[in-house]
Amino acid sequence: MDKRGAAPREDAVILAADFHRITETIIQFLQMFLTDTLAKRIVSMMLIAIGIKDDTVAASVGLSERSIWTLRKAMVGGNIDSLLRVGSGSGRPRKVKDIESAIVEELDKNNYPTRQQIADRLLEKFGIVMSV
Repeated sequence: MDKRGAAPREDAVILAADFHRITETIIQFLQMFLTDTLAKRIVSMMLIAIGIKDDTVAASVGLSERSIWTLRKAMVGGNIDSLLRVGSGSGRPRKVKDIESAIVEELDKNNYPTRQQIADRLLEKFGIVMSV
């Protein structure tokens, strides 16, 4: 029997076996237009909406089960629009705050004749590992 004549149940079995690859492909496509977080969130929301279990959604999209649970709760609460916006982060202060200006200032001192010395100083002073 050709593909057009396949029973819906047989199609479902074939697609279920390829579920993770299909999900990954859709996320990669969306990432061309959206942030990584938003692409994963949109796919997660669709999977949640059709009743896929949280652990399966998490494994498929690469988010934690806690993130999926949080998404589900927000969706049930009607906060769908807010889920389509990506915030600036968790609110914690950035670890690298003002490091760029400090690095430029350090390099302006011109005490580093080699790239390795620059990399060593960045590691020592700022905890930044650089390959040279």
